[in-house]
Amino acid sequence: MYKSYFNWSGGKDSALALHYSIQNKAGVQKLLTNVNAAHNRISMHGVRRSLLEAQAKAIGLPLDTIELPEQPSMKDYENAVVEKLTTIKDEGFTSAVFGDIYLEDLKQYREAQLATIGFKAIFPLWKRNTTELMHEFIDLGFKTIVVCTKAEVLDESFAGRVIDRDFLKDIPAHVDPCGENGEFHTFVYDGPIFQKPVEFTIGEKVFREYIAPKDNKDQCFTPQPPVANMGFWFCDLLPS
Repeated sequence: MYKSYFNWSGGKDSALALHYSIQNKAGVQKLLTNVNAAHNRISMHGVRRSLLEAQAKAIGLPLDTIELPEQPSMKDYENAVVEKLTTIKDEGFTSAVFGDIYLEDLKQYREAQLATIGFKAIFPLWKRNTTELMHEFIDLGFKTIVVCTKAEVLDESFAGRVIDRDFLKDIPAHVDPCGENGEFHTFVYDGPIFQKPVEFTIGEKVFREYIAPKDNKDQCFTPQPPVANMGFWFCDLLPS
């Protein structure tokens, strides 16, 4: 059986894609997460490293990380990825699994980057209807909390909310139910892939603003139109 690593963000899309990967016997034997080494938090999501580690332990898979500087350039990011994936390839891994759904540019980027190292990319959720996915996610018994929102589309009140059917009713019509356009990020703490729930308490909410990259090519994660700045609400989670 081939060996796959899973690109784990800690959020709902990752959890559902991992669930399908396990069901389909995709050979997932490791989680791999981008971590902001300066703050010991998951990149983009802002979740503490200690909770990421607790999450992996509750799932029962070993965790590996790509350690990134506070504000990595595209070159920083790609160099870190190549270094890590070269090591993983030497361990016998041949495939990478992602939770992406719609972003064609990002999918093509991932496939091209992996091909240069000799990896196959797998996308279990690709082109699925996001409303259906979220209802399926809830029906399967997954539990997740919103840890970050893009302030221009979701205000402070959405940060720290558990995603349920009321949440799906309350989000504006232009917001994707899975947050596929970066509208919000989540932390999954229970569900069918977990051996036990991850315990945490809710901390403070913080607003942070970031200067957008001058060049779209210098964005490490999700291609998007350049803007003057980007504001986000973060809800901190504290390990119990």
